[in-house]
Amino acid sequence: MFETTSLEMADFIQRSPSCYHAVSNLAGQFESAGFTRLHESRPWELRPGNGYFFTRSGSALIAFRIPEGDPAGFMIAAAHSDAPAFKVKPIPELAGEHYVQLNVEQYGGAICSAWLDRPLSTAGRVTLLEGDRVVSRLVNLDRDLLLIPNLAIHMNRKINEGVALNPQVDMLPLFGQENARDLFWPLVAQAAGASPEQILSADLFLYLREASRIWGAEREFLSSPRLDDLQCAWACARGLLDCRESRSIPVCAVFDNEEVGSATKQGADSSLLQDTLLRISTGIGRTAEAHQIALASSMMASADNGHAIHPNHPEKADKTNHPHLNGGVVIKHSANQKYTTDSISSGLFQTICQKAEVPVQVFTNRSDVAGGSTLGNLSNKHVSLNTVDIGLAQLAMHSPYETGGVKDTWYLLRALTAFYQTVISCDGSDAYTLG
Repeated sequence: MFETTSLEMADFIQRSPSCYHAVSNLAGQFESAGFTRLHESRPWELRPGNGYFFTRSGSALIAFRIPEGDPAGFMIAAAHSDAPAFKVKPIPELAGEHYVQLNVEQYGGAICSAWLDRPLSTAGRVTLLEGDRVVSRLVNLDRDLLLIPNLAIHMNRKINEGVALNPQVDMLPLFGQENARDLFWPLVAQAAGASPEQILSADLFLYLREASRIWGAEREFLSSPRLDDLQCAWACARGLLDCRESRSIPVCAVFDNEEVGSATKQGADSSLLQDTLLRISTGIGRTAEAHQIALASSMMASADNGHAIHPNHPEKADKTNHPHLNGGVVIKHSANQKYTTDSISSGLFQTICQKAEVPVQVFTNRSDVAGGSTLGNLSNKHVSLNTVDIGLAQLAMHSPYETGGVKDTWYLLRALTAFYQTVISCDGSDAYTLG
C-alpha cells in the first residue's frame, strides 16, 4: 500500500522533468478519467456530475468537479509545479578553451553544490513558428547530455571548508568539446520534431538524470528529484480523481513559479484562482452574493513540503515542533503568517485527518531562523478563504535529489481525498460543521 503509492508518484515525477511536463501529465490523468478540457478563451458549459480542467501557460492547471444537486462551498487543494533549477539562456552556447558549455542562470533557491558532478539533461518547452501560427511544444533531450564539473581539491584546498559558488562561473554545464559548437539548437529541434529555423524561443531547464529510489533498512525512505513539490501536486490531482462525490465542489490547483515568488500570470499571486472560482459560480447560476456565501463555507489546503528534523543537525529544528519522515501530514504554522494556518483552519484539517485515520504532525521554524513561505498566503491576497498550510516532511529541500518517507505519500493522498469530499457549513460566528 505505502510503497505502491510512492512508486506510482515517483513514476509521475520521472516522467515530469519540467513544470510543463508535470502539468501535461496531470492533464492527461484528468482527461483519461473523463474530465472535459476547458479553455479560458472560450465559453464554459458546466453540467452537474461532470469534471473539468484547464491549463494556463502550459505550467499551471486547475481541475474541478460539479456535484449533483445544490452545490456547497469549494474545497481547494493547491500545490506548485516548479522546482529550483538552472534555466538555459536564449543564446546558450559558450565556446571556450577546448570546450562548449551552456550559459544558464539560477532559477529559485537551489542548493548549487548538489548539482555538481552528476549526469544532467535539459527539458521544457519550445515556441515554434508553424505557418502563420506560433505554437508551443514539449521537449526533453532524454539522454545523459550535460555535467557541471567540480574543481579538484588540489586546485582548491579549502573546498571542504565551505565554498561560495558563483552561478556565472561555477555552475555552467559542460556540453561537449570544440566540435559541439552550434549543435544545441539542432538537438532541441530534433527532440521537438521541428527544424532549428522554426524555433522562436524556449523555456528549458536543467534536470537531474538520476532515477527515484526507495531505500533504507526497511525500505522506508524515498529519494527523488523534484519531490518538492511534485509529491504534493500528484497527491492533489490523484485525491480529486479518487474522492467520492459530495455537495462540495472539489478543486485541484497547481500553480507555477512558487520558487521565484508566484508573481506571474500562472502563479498563486495572480487572479487565476479567484477568476476560476467566480467563473465556476457563474457557470452554475450563482449570484454574486451566493458566490460570497459559498466562499465563507470553503477551505483551501496549500500543500508544499516542509523540513523534517535532520539526523546530523537536530539543532536546526524547533525543540518541540519538528516533524519526521513517515510521521504523517505536516501542518505548518508561522506567527508572522508566512504560513496562513490559524487555529480554525488547523482544527478543521485535523478533524478531517482524524476521520480519515491519517496521522498529523506540526512544524514551526526555530524562533531565531527566518523561514520560507509558500503559495497559501499569496493566493489569499486575491480570494479570502480559511487556509491551512500543509505538506510532507523531507530532507535536503531544494537539492536536485531530495528524500522523504515512503508512508507519507499515502498519508497525504488519503488526507486530501477525505478533504475534497468534506462539506463545511459555517453558521456565521466562526463555528463550523463538517459533513
